[in-house]
Amino acid sequence: MGRGRGCTGGSPGEPAGPTVGHEYVELVGGPLDGQLLDVTGWTAVDRAGGVLLIADLGLYGPGGRADYAPDDDAAGGPFRWRGDTA
Repeated sequence: MGRGRGCTGGSPGEPAGPTVGHEYVELVGGPLDGQLLDVTGWTAVDRAGGVLLIADLGLYGPGGRADYAPDDDAAGGPFRWRGDTA
């Protein structure tokens, strides 16, 4: 699993939008639908592995994680929701 650098939009104190010079993938489905994940500096292997992100609105509530990963044929994104985990 890749390392989450941060999502844009949705949480107080986070930037209102993307930062110039950074690279993002869109999160599709699940509790973080529509947010952008900063993947600046991620390798192709990091991206292929997906990411677990804290998602307070997911199935497991505060502290739960949402699993997002790219489709097999679209390693560049978007990252689709695969489910929630504790």
